[in-house]
Amino acid sequence: MKIKENLCIGCGQCVIVCPVNAIQIENKKAKIDRDLCVECHVCYRDAECPVNAIKMERLKWPRIIRSVFSDVIATHKVTGIPGRGTEEMKTNDVTDRYKYDEIGISIEIGRPGMGTLLKNVELFTKRLVKLGVEFEKDSPITVLIDEKTGKLNEELQNEIVLSAIIEFKISQEKLNGVLEIIKTVDKQIDTVFSVGLITRFNEDGSLPLLDQISKQGFEIEPNAKINLGLGKKQF
Repeated sequence: MKIKENLCIGCGQCVIVCPVNAIQIENKKAKIDRDLCVECHVCYRDAECPVNAIKMERLKWPRIIRSVFSDVIATHKVTGIPGRGTEEMKTNDVTDRYKYDEIGISIEIGRPGMGTLLKNVELFTKRLVKLGVEFEKDSPITVLIDEKTGKLNEELQNEIVLSAIIEFKISQEKLNGVLEIIKTVDKQIDTVFSVGLITRFNEDGSLPLLDQISKQGFEIEPNAKINLGLGKKQF
């Protein structure tokens, strides 16, 4: 993003909407810190600049990767999927992506107000590959890492994004290993992250894994995401 200084009147509208505090007023002009900017385009769409001083620049590699993981309407060129992750964890009632005794896990690194350097992804993925997880093939993160080593393309290490989601599947027996990795990374990472798990109900209506997760010292907030109109048809 770029501010046209000859037009800017320093109203501060763009400062208010920036989710990563990358815009400041200096000498009565708005200025974007290019190191902090995640190219989410929120200022361009939502600041309602009264003088149209906000301009979108044509992004080149590797900076364009910031927009892919930060702009909610951007589409990943490789996967063809908009947004930072896939729909699979939200539509399992239709896709049957996760079977009984399988667990889907998402680890979202960074959030609005914080963001993350992409190199933080490696803190998880380099450990997860050793555990033998199955990465979601259509996830934007999966296409950027070496699935044998978990390493990220070197030129992407210091690109900053709003957030990045690691998505993978495991068997139930590997859950404790994943939880241990989460504990280890929690002591090293310099941003926030959240973990989501998806599994099927037991035949008796109870939720599996709850005791196992609690014993590892994690607080659990069971919930459901209901997608109206996506249920399977009964014939």
